[in-house]
Amino acid sequence: MPPSSSHIRSVVTAYLDRHPGERDALAGLLAALDAGADPTSRTTLPAHITCSAVVIDRHRRVLHIRHKASGGLLLAPGGHVEADDDTLLAAALREVKEETGIPASALVLTPELQDEPIDIDVHAIDPNPARGEAAHQHYDVRFAFYLADGAPELALQAEEVTGSAWLPFDEVSSPTLREKLVGSALDGVIVAVNASAIIHDGRGRYLLHLRDANKPWIWEPGCWSLLGGGREPQDCTLLDTVRRELREEAGLMVADLAPYAVEHVTGNDGTRVQIQLFTGLWNGDPALLPLTEGVMLAWVRPEKFPYMTMLSSTRELLEQHAVDHPLPADGPTEPAGDARAEAPSGTVLNVVGVHLYLERGGQVLLGLRHPDSAYAGGSWHVLAGHCEAEAATACLVREAYEEAGLVIDYADVELVHTVHMRDQPTDPPRVQLFFRALRWEGEPELREPDKCVQWEWWNVKDLPEQVVPYTRAAIEGIRAGRVYTELGWSR
Repeated sequence: MPPSSSHIRSVVTAYLDRHPGERDALAGLLAALDAGADPTSRTTLPAHITCSAVVIDRHRRVLHIRHKASGGLLLAPGGHVEADDDTLLAAALREVKEETGIPASALVLTPELQDEPIDIDVHAIDPNPARGEAAHQHYDVRFAFYLADGAPELALQAEEVTGSAWLPFDEVSSPTLREKLVGSALDGVIVAVNASAIIHDGRGRYLLHLRDANKPWIWEPGCWSLLGGGREPQDCTLLDTVRRELREEAGLMVADLAPYAVEHVTGNDGTRVQIQLFTGLWNGDPALLPLTEGVMLAWVRPEKFPYMTMLSSTRELLEQHAVDHPLPADGPTEPAGDARAEAPSGTVLNVVGVHLYLERGGQVLLGLRHPDSAYAGGSWHVLAGHCEAEAATACLVREAYEEAGLVIDYADVELVHTVHMRDQPTDPPRVQLFFRALRWEGEPELREPDKCVQWEWWNVKDLPEQVVPYTRAAIEGIRAGRVYTELGWSR
């Protein structure tokens, strides 16, 4: 079915947010949407929508073709929306495939624009008596794409196209498009804007994520996939992206994530998506992770991959990783760090938390927990995190950077207090380690506003009333020179 009115309105609204000065030019289109008309139908007059593809190569040139219907003018590939085009972007991709032979899989959405149009041009169309069409206007919605490496040679549609040319930005035929291209940073160079993580335990198992099957609008619905996602404005690097995605999707923190490869997959719209892949070691229990997206997480060995619903590109990638990381000589065994597998009967696992005691001039750094936080909402707390399969000092250094942008060296921290506690008799016991940083770089930043809404330096002798109880006990113990506190235990 053709694009819905709500879809068209969202596309136009996003465009006008970037180009508010063009609102008057698109007033007729907005009025047609308000009136309930179908602006994608070529029978809708006095104006309707067409869609074009602005294909940019690595030399900052734009593909133009000579349309017979336009009298041989050089124009970007494009045309009218058809009934099977469910989005305006899909119409542009279909047109470029039909007219030039370039498939969607050889095109990459630009990092700057993604699936938003670069230009919406309004131009007059002469009457066409042969088709019974009166003079009217086109709202030409134009989407920008980079041409991928290995794209096929042009195969022009002989019925409608007589030739082609690659024109530099300053020679692009459309004045409105030319102005936007010349003033842009678009360069045709394809870079990854998504990041995913290959998480393995070093003993042949891979952590895979089963995505929802009843959400066709998401990527890879119903498939086993890697954890990860797209870069967001707050991400300084793709490493920040993959760390944030792991936390948001599964509450997972993996130390020492390292770049592994850059691969491409096919997105929901059929275009090529470049992904930066990271890899890291973790050997915990997926059932204990707070999964927020998808159906489940599970450890899987490569021999099971052929029997699972996953993209072939994902399977081939994991199989290659398994080749690059062969098993130890003694073969697959349960990971040595899996305490659940090796702990003696009756042993109760303790959760380890690390905390940053940062003091300067008699003041200690505290963060105000977000009111909706699952733990201690609305209370003040030192910077803290849970220790995964990593050294406690490594966890501290990582959390300090991720939560507040503070750079701390492992050699500049010292353990100053330990709290062994249990909030409730049914809760797991916790060992809370408090480390003092002797020196650091940077000032505290709000890098996780969903968890902490404010950083503030407080006089250690005059702490706010709403401080997490065990944090207050630890600060008081540090001031008194004590190294250990117990809370919540009955004697």
